[in-house]
Amino acid sequence: MDQHLREARPADLGPATDTLGAAFADYPFTRHTVAADDHQGRVRRLQRMFLERIGLAQGRAWVVPDPGGEIGAVAVWTTPDTDLRVFAEIAPLAQEIAGDRAAASEAAERALQPLRPTHPVWFLATVGVRPDRQGRGLGRVVVEPGLRAADAAGVPCFLETSLASNVAFYRRLGFEVAGEVDIPCGGPRTWAMRRAVPNTPGWAIGAAPTR
Repeated sequence: MDQHLREARPADLGPATDTLGAAFADYPFTRHTVAADDHQGRVRRLQRMFLERIGLAQGRAWVVPDPGGEIGAVAVWTTPDTDLRVFAEIAPLAQEIAGDRAAASEAAERALQPLRPTHPVWFLATVGVRPDRQGRGLGRVVVEPGLRAADAAGVPCFLETSLASNVAFYRRLGFEVAGEVDIPCGGPRTWAMRRAVPNTPGWAIGAAPTR
């Protein structure tokens, strides 16, 4: 299956966005932080923005394409080389996409900040498998090249998830829970997970995010 795995290209932006939009249509975190009005369209715009402005521009992204031109799975990472100023640049658009949930989104970010590492990491920013492709191992396939690249660079990995079922999946990939928090205003419980570089001591979380 993984013979089709490759790094994402600009031409993948549309189908990869479709996959991420479908995968996150009912995700607890985005349900809480993105307006219900045209929710799926807003989530799709959010994922496209991140994939285009960060993943393809200055991060790393992998896809598993289907023969018919669709994308079965997508994983997008930021790396220590990602210029963090881009987050400030896209913040106004992200706020507009959040709509009437912008305040909830900001509160969620504040709640998560203490769980984020203070040193360089490979941050698994978004990963999704098309609903009709789930259960075939594509999630592992599309995440593993980022893990290998981080290991080769001697850099730990970090992610956040708001699905309890994802915790066991990521543990099988070498992550462990670094902390968890109930997002304010009735938001979902969210787990921060980290993966140390193999054969090195563990590392601590801190108060400032350095994705």
